[in-house]
Amino acid sequence: MNKERIKKIVKDVYPYVIVVVMVILIRTFVITPAIVDGPSMEPTLYDNNVILLNKLSYKLNGIERFDVVVIDWKGEKIIKRVIGLPGEHVEYKDGSLYIDGFVVEENFKHEETSNFKLETIGYLTIPGDKYFVVGDNRPNSTDSRLGVGLVNKEDILGHASIRIFPINEINKIK
Repeated sequence: MNKERIKKIVKDVYPYVIVVVMVILIRTFVITPAIVDGPSMEPTLYDNNVILLNKLSYKLNGIERFDVVVIDWKGEKIIKRVIGLPGEHVEYKDGSLYIDGFVVEENFKHEETSNFKLETIGYLTIPGDKYFVVGDNRPNSTDSRLGVGLVNKEDILGHASIRIFPINEINKIK
């Protein structure tokens, strides 16, 4: 093969290589799809919904109460809502959320929450770099109250930002 032919091939292939590298970088470090598995986040998200996981925003802006996050739990991706932050005491009493003894309004749809105190899982307050998470379908969710326990910050992969499937339900996740 002569040099001119090789140059032409490289020139033709180069843009495709750049696109592939950019897609890999974006998917690895910024945004990637995830599939909802099970009913624990109903009515916010349903089984087999596809969401976009924003891996960068929580690293820049931090994790906030009521964020819907994707967690690496025992090698499985689970989707839950952040309720308690490091240093806080969490309690549900008569269907209301109490943080450090004060009622906090949950301005999103969710099922009734049974009475619960953080002490039930062995803590007075949430230790640093740990979070208390629950599913929106409270009676049918394995979460910090039962099974999952407090979640380490390093196990939170990012925010569930947008539902992209089914197509007729594309919207921002609140």
